[in-house]
Amino acid sequence: MTRTPLTSGDLPWLTSPMRLLAGAHAAGRLAHALLIHESPGTGGDQLALWAAKLVLCSEPARAPCGVCLACRRVDTAQHPDLVRLQPMEESKQIRIDEVRELIADLTLTSHQGGFKVAIISPADALNRNSANALLKTLEEPTPQTLLMLVATQPSRLPATLLSRCQRIRIRPPARSEALAWLQSKKGPGDWNSVLDTLGEAPLWATDVDPKSVAEFAVETRRVLDETDGGGADPALTAERWWRTDLPLRLLCIENWLTDRIRGHFARDGISVEMPSAMHLQRGARVPNIPRLFTLVDAVQDLKSTLDTPINRSLALESLLRRVAAM
Repeated sequence: MTRTPLTSGDLPWLTSPMRLLAGAHAAGRLAHALLIHESPGTGGDQLALWAAKLVLCSEPARAPCGVCLACRRVDTAQHPDLVRLQPMEESKQIRIDEVRELIADLTLTSHQGGFKVAIISPADALNRNSANALLKTLEEPTPQTLLMLVATQPSRLPATLLSRCQRIRIRPPARSEALAWLQSKKGPGDWNSVLDTLGEAPLWATDVDPKSVAEFAVETRRVLDETDGGGADPALTAERWWRTDLPLRLLCIENWLTDRIRGHFARDGISVEMPSAMHLQRGARVPNIPRLFTLVDAVQDLKSTLDTPINRSLALESLLRRVAAM
Protein backbone atom coordinates (compact mmCIF):
# COMPACT_ATOMS: atom_id res chain seq x y z
CA MET A 1 0.00 0.00 0.00
CA THR A 2 1.36 3.43 -0.95
CA ARG A 3 1.67 5.85 1.95
CA THR A 4 0.36 9.39 1.36
CA PRO A 5 3.37 11.76 1.33
CA LEU A 6 3.52 14.08 4.31
CA THR A 7 3.40 17.81 3.60
CA SER A 8 4.64 20.78 5.60
CA GLY A 9 1.10 21.32 6.92
CA ASP A 10 1.27 17.90 8.58
CA LEU A 11 4.35 18.87 10.59
CA PRO A 12 3.56 21.42 13.33
CA TRP A 13 7.21 21.94 14.30
CA LEU A 14 7.78 23.56 10.89
CA THR A 15 5.51 26.49 11.78
CA SER A 16 8.33 28.75 12.92
CA PRO A 17 10.57 28.42 9.82
CA MET A 18 7.48 28.70 7.60
CA ARG A 19 6.56 32.00 9.23
CA LEU A 20 10.11 33.23 8.82
CA LEU A 21 10.15 32.45 5.11
CA ALA A 22 6.65 33.86 4.52
CA GLY A 23 7.57 37.12 6.25
CA ALA A 24 10.78 37.48 4.26
CA HIS A 25 8.97 36.82 0.99
CA ALA A 26 6.18 39.30 1.78
CA ALA A 27 8.79 41.96 2.56
CA GLY A 28 10.76 41.24 -0.60
CA ARG A 29 13.74 40.04 1.46
CA LEU A 30 13.71 36.32 0.68
CA ALA A 31 17.29 35.19 0.03
CA HIS A 32 18.03 33.70 -3.38
CA ALA A 33 19.85 30.75 -1.75
CA LEU A 34 18.66 28.87 1.32
CA LEU A 35 20.44 26.15 3.24
CA ILE A 36 17.78 24.13 5.05
CA HIS A 37 19.71 22.47 7.86
CA GLU A 38 17.46 19.70 9.14
CA SER A 39 17.87 17.30 11.98
CA PRO A 40 17.43 13.82 10.48
CA GLY A 41 13.81 12.86 9.94
CA THR A 42 12.30 16.30 10.66
CA GLY A 43 11.03 17.41 7.24
CA GLY A 44 13.62 19.41 5.31
CA ASP A 45 12.20 18.33 1.96
CA GLN A 46 8.67 19.21 3.05
CA LEU A 47 9.78 22.72 4.06
CA ALA A 48 11.59 23.19 0.74
CA LEU A 49 8.47 22.19 -1.22
CA TRP A 50 6.36 24.56 0.89
CA ALA A 51 8.80 27.39 0.08
CA ALA A 52 8.57 26.48 -3.60
CA LYS A 53 4.79 26.84 -3.43
CA LEU A 54 5.23 30.11 -1.55
CA VAL A 55 7.01 31.76 -4.51
CA LEU A 56 5.24 29.92 -7.34
CA CYS A 57 1.65 30.20 -6.05
CA SER A 58 -0.82 31.86 -8.41
CA GLU A 59 -2.51 33.63 -5.47
CA PRO A 60 0.24 35.88 -4.01
CA ALA A 61 -2.05 37.43 -1.42
CA ARG A 62 -2.58 34.06 0.27
CA ALA A 63 0.47 32.15 -0.86
CA PRO A 64 0.88 29.32 -0.66
CA CYS A 65 -2.82 28.66 -1.12
CA GLY A 66 -2.31 24.96 -1.76
CA VAL A 67 -5.23 24.71 -4.17
CA CYS A 68 -4.24 26.70 -7.26
CA LEU A 69 -2.82 24.93 -10.31
CA ALA A 70 0.74 26.03 -9.48
CA CYS A 71 0.59 24.68 -5.91
CA ARG A 72 -0.94 21.41 -7.08
CA ARG A 73 1.77 21.02 -9.73
CA VAL A 74 4.44 21.46 -7.07
CA ASP A 75 2.77 18.75 -4.98
CA THR A 76 2.77 16.36 -7.94
CA ALA A 77 6.33 17.26 -9.09
CA GLN A 78 4.99 18.60 -12.40
CA HIS A 79 5.63 22.33 -12.13
CA PRO A 80 7.75 23.47 -15.13
CA ASP A 81 9.62 26.08 -13.05
CA LEU A 82 10.64 23.68 -10.27
CA VAL A 83 13.67 21.41 -10.59
CA ARG A 84 14.62 18.82 -7.97
CA LEU A 85 18.16 17.44 -7.95
CA GLN A 86 19.09 14.31 -6.04
CA PRO A 87 21.51 11.42 -6.48
CA MET A 88 20.77 9.25 -9.49
CA GLU A 89 19.80 5.63 -8.91
CA GLU A 90 22.67 3.46 -7.64
CA SER A 91 24.71 6.59 -6.89
CA LYS A 92 25.28 8.25 -3.54
CA GLN A 93 26.67 11.47 -5.03
CA ILE A 94 25.33 14.41 -7.01
CA ARG A 95 27.85 14.88 -9.78
CA ILE A 96 29.10 17.96 -11.58
CA ASP A 97 27.34 17.19 -14.88
CA GLU A 98 23.98 17.10 -13.10
CA VAL A 99 24.72 20.44 -11.41
CA ARG A 100 25.70 21.99 -14.73
CA GLU A 101 22.39 20.89 -16.24
CA LEU A 102 20.58 22.44 -13.30
CA ILE A 103 22.46 25.73 -13.70
CA ALA A 104 21.65 25.84 -17.40
CA ASP A 105 17.97 25.28 -16.63
CA LEU A 106 17.92 28.12 -14.08
CA THR A 107 19.20 30.58 -16.68
CA LEU A 108 16.21 29.94 -18.95
CA THR A 109 13.13 32.15 -18.85
CA SER A 110 10.44 31.08 -16.42
CA HIS A 111 7.50 29.30 -18.01
CA GLN A 112 5.06 31.10 -15.73
CA GLY A 113 6.79 34.49 -15.84
CA GLY A 114 7.81 34.34 -12.19
CA PHE A 115 10.32 32.44 -10.08
CA LYS A 116 12.56 29.57 -11.07
CA VAL A 117 13.09 27.20 -8.15
CA ALA A 118 15.62 24.43 -7.57
CA ILE A 119 15.81 22.01 -4.64
CA ILE A 120 18.99 20.01 -4.07
CA SER A 121 18.42 17.21 -1.57
CA PRO A 122 20.36 15.81 0.09
CA ALA A 123 22.88 18.57 -0.52
CA ASP A 124 25.35 16.54 1.56
CA ALA A 125 25.59 14.32 -1.54
CA LEU A 126 27.29 17.05 -3.57
CA ASN A 127 30.93 16.17 -4.12
CA ARG A 128 33.53 18.93 -4.02
CA ASN A 129 33.50 19.57 -7.77
CA SER A 130 29.72 19.70 -8.02
CA ALA A 131 29.48 21.96 -4.96
CA ASN A 132 32.06 24.34 -6.39
CA ALA A 133 30.15 24.44 -9.68
CA LEU A 134 27.28 26.12 -7.80
CA LEU A 135 29.39 29.03 -6.57
CA LYS A 136 29.02 31.28 -9.61
CA THR A 137 25.25 30.81 -9.60
CA LEU A 138 25.16 31.71 -5.90
CA GLU A 139 27.37 34.74 -6.41
CA GLU A 140 25.54 36.05 -9.50
CA PRO A 141 22.01 34.60 -9.37
CA THR A 142 19.50 35.12 -12.14
CA PRO A 143 16.68 37.45 -10.98
CA GLN A 144 13.75 35.65 -9.34
CA THR A 145 15.71 32.48 -8.73
CA LEU A 146 15.37 30.48 -5.53
CA LEU A 147 17.92 27.74 -4.87
CA MET A 148 17.40 25.54 -1.80
CA LEU A 149 19.89 23.05 -0.38
CA VAL A 150 18.56 20.52 2.14
CA ALA A 151 21.26 18.97 4.32
CA THR A 152 21.63 17.10 7.60
CA GLN A 153 25.43 17.57 7.63
CA PRO A 154 26.24 21.00 6.19
CA SER A 155 29.82 20.64 7.43
CA ARG A 156 30.42 18.30 4.48
CA LEU A 157 29.90 21.23 2.09
CA PRO A 158 32.62 23.80 1.25
CA ALA A 159 32.66 26.86 3.48
CA THR A 160 32.60 29.06 0.37
CA LEU A 161 29.22 27.59 -0.56
CA LEU A 162 27.79 27.79 2.96
CA SER A 163 28.72 31.46 3.28
CA ARG A 164 26.51 32.33 0.30
CA CYS A 165 23.35 30.75 1.70
CA GLN A 166 20.92 31.87 4.36
CA ARG A 167 20.61 29.03 6.86
CA ILE A 168 17.19 27.85 8.02
CA ARG A 169 17.48 25.45 10.95
CA ILE A 170 14.90 22.72 11.54
CA ARG A 171 15.27 21.37 15.04
CA PRO A 172 13.60 18.18 16.21
CA PRO A 173 10.31 18.59 18.05
CA ALA A 174 10.12 18.06 21.78
CA ARG A 175 9.63 14.42 22.70
CA SER A 176 6.09 15.10 23.95
CA GLU A 177 5.18 16.84 20.68
CA ALA A 178 6.70 14.04 18.59
CA LEU A 179 4.85 11.37 20.58
CA ALA A 180 1.52 13.19 20.24
CA TRP A 181 2.10 13.62 16.52
CA LEU A 182 2.97 9.95 15.99
CA GLN A 183 -0.09 8.87 17.96
CA SER A 184 -2.31 11.06 15.78
CA LYS A 185 -0.72 9.92 12.50
CA LYS A 186 0.01 6.25 13.16
CA GLY A 187 -2.14 5.28 16.12
CA PRO A 188 -1.17 3.67 19.45
CA GLY A 189 2.27 2.15 19.84
CA ASP A 190 5.45 2.22 21.88
CA TRP A 191 6.66 5.32 20.04
CA ASN A 192 8.82 6.36 22.97
CA SER A 193 10.99 3.26 22.48
CA VAL A 194 11.07 3.88 18.73
CA LEU A 195 12.41 7.42 19.25
CA ASP A 196 14.88 6.12 21.82
CA THR A 197 16.22 3.86 19.07
CA LEU A 198 15.97 6.08 15.98
CA GLY A 199 16.66 9.39 17.69
CA GLU A 200 14.36 12.43 17.58
CA ALA A 201 13.34 11.66 14.00
CA PRO A 202 9.53 11.42 13.86
CA LEU A 203 9.35 11.10 10.06
CA TRP A 204 11.63 8.06 10.16
CA ALA A 205 9.38 6.59 12.85
CA THR A 206 6.36 6.68 10.52
CA ASP A 207 8.02 4.05 8.32
CA VAL A 208 8.52 1.41 11.02
CA ASP A 209 6.48 -0.93 13.16
CA PRO A 210 6.99 0.19 16.78
CA LYS A 211 6.76 -3.30 18.25
CA SER A 212 9.34 -4.70 15.81
CA VAL A 213 11.78 -1.84 16.46
CA ALA A 214 11.48 -2.21 20.22
CA GLU A 215 12.11 -5.96 20.02
CA PHE A 216 15.01 -5.39 17.63
CA ALA A 217 16.64 -2.91 20.04
CA VAL A 218 16.18 -5.17 23.06
CA GLU A 219 17.69 -8.16 21.25
CA THR A 220 20.67 -6.09 20.07
CA ARG A 221 21.39 -4.80 23.56
CA ARG A 222 21.11 -8.28 25.07
CA VAL A 223 23.63 -9.74 22.62
CA LEU A 224 26.00 -6.78 23.06
CA ASP A 225 25.89 -7.27 26.84
CA GLU A 226 26.72 -10.94 26.31
CA THR A 227 29.51 -10.06 23.88
CA ASP A 228 30.98 -7.57 26.33
CA GLY A 229 30.93 -10.28 28.98
CA GLY A 230 32.49 -12.89 26.70
CA GLY A 231 29.31 -14.91 26.37
CA ALA A 232 28.61 -14.44 22.64
CA ASP A 233 30.73 -15.34 19.61
CA PRO A 234 31.41 -12.19 17.50
CA ALA A 235 31.78 -14.21 14.30
CA LEU A 236 28.44 -16.00 14.66
CA THR A 237 26.69 -12.80 15.72
CA ALA A 238 28.13 -10.86 12.77
CA GLU A 239 27.09 -13.54 10.29
CA ARG A 240 23.51 -13.34 11.59
CA TRP A 241 23.29 -9.58 12.06
CA TRP A 242 24.63 -8.26 8.79
CA ARG A 243 21.70 -9.85 6.92
CA THR A 244 18.98 -8.17 9.02
CA ASP A 245 18.62 -4.39 8.57
CA LEU A 246 22.27 -3.56 9.21
CA PRO A 247 21.78 0.27 9.29
CA LEU A 248 19.26 -0.09 12.14
CA ARG A 249 21.50 -2.63 13.85
CA LEU A 250 24.44 -0.19 13.75
CA LEU A 251 22.23 2.54 15.16
CA CYS A 252 21.32 0.23 18.06
CA ILE A 253 25.02 -0.53 18.64
CA GLU A 254 25.82 3.19 18.65
CA ASN A 255 23.02 3.81 21.17
CA TRP A 256 24.33 1.00 23.40
CA LEU A 257 27.83 2.52 23.40
CA THR A 258 26.52 6.04 23.96
CA ASP A 259 24.38 4.90 26.90
CA ARG A 260 27.43 3.33 28.53
CA ILE A 261 29.35 6.58 28.18
CA ARG A 262 26.46 8.63 29.56
CA GLY A 263 25.91 6.16 32.37
CA HIS A 264 29.51 6.54 33.45
CA PHE A 265 29.36 10.32 33.74
CA ALA A 266 25.89 10.30 35.29
CA ARG A 267 26.89 8.29 38.35
CA ASP A 268 27.07 10.26 41.55
CA GLY A 269 30.53 10.68 42.95
CA ILE A 270 32.35 8.80 40.21
CA SER A 271 35.68 10.12 39.01
CA VAL A 272 35.73 11.58 35.51
CA GLU A 273 39.40 10.72 35.11
CA MET A 274 39.86 8.65 31.98
CA PRO A 275 42.27 5.71 31.98
CA SER A 276 44.91 6.06 29.29
CA ALA A 277 45.55 2.37 28.70
CA MET A 278 43.68 0.57 25.95
CA HIS A 279 42.58 -2.05 28.49
CA LEU A 280 41.50 -1.49 32.06
CA GLN A 281 43.42 -3.35 34.72
CA ARG A 282 41.64 -6.21 36.45
CA GLY A 283 39.29 -4.99 39.14
CA ALA A 284 38.92 -1.49 37.76
CA ARG A 285 35.57 0.09 38.66
CA VAL A 286 35.10 2.40 35.68
CA PRO A 287 34.68 1.62 31.97
CA ASN A 288 37.37 2.44 29.46
CA ILE A 289 35.83 5.68 28.20
CA PRO A 290 38.43 6.48 25.50
CA ARG A 291 37.87 3.05 24.00
CA LEU A 292 34.10 3.54 24.04
CA PHE A 293 34.47 6.81 22.15
CA THR A 294 36.74 5.06 19.65
CA LEU A 295 34.11 2.38 19.12
CA VAL A 296 31.42 5.02 18.53
CA ASP A 297 33.67 6.49 15.83
CA ALA A 298 34.14 3.02 14.35
CA VAL A 299 30.37 2.49 14.15
CA GLN A 300 29.92 5.83 12.41
CA ASP A 301 32.71 5.00 9.97
CA LEU A 302 31.06 1.67 9.17
CA LYS A 303 27.69 3.39 8.63
CA SER A 304 29.32 5.74 6.13
CA THR A 305 30.74 2.85 4.08
CA LEU A 306 27.59 0.75 3.72
CA ASP A 307 27.14 1.97 0.14
CA THR A 308 30.60 0.67 -0.82
CA PRO A 309 31.46 -2.95 -1.77
CA ILE A 310 32.79 -3.93 1.65
CA ASN A 311 32.51 -7.33 3.30
CA ARG A 312 29.76 -6.39 5.75
CA SER A 313 30.00 -9.58 7.78
CA LEU A 314 33.75 -9.21 8.27
CA ALA A 315 33.50 -5.49 9.10
CA LEU A 316 30.79 -6.16 11.68
CA GLU A 317 32.75 -9.07 13.16
CA SER A 318 35.76 -6.79 13.59
CA LEU A 319 33.64 -4.26 15.41
CA LEU A 320 32.10 -6.89 17.71
CA ARG A 321 35.53 -8.33 18.53
CA ARG A 322 36.54 -4.85 19.69
CA VAL A 323 33.46 -4.78 21.91
CA ALA A 324 34.39 -8.18 23.34
CA ALA A 325 37.94 -6.94 24.02
CA MET A 326 36.70 -4.13 26.29
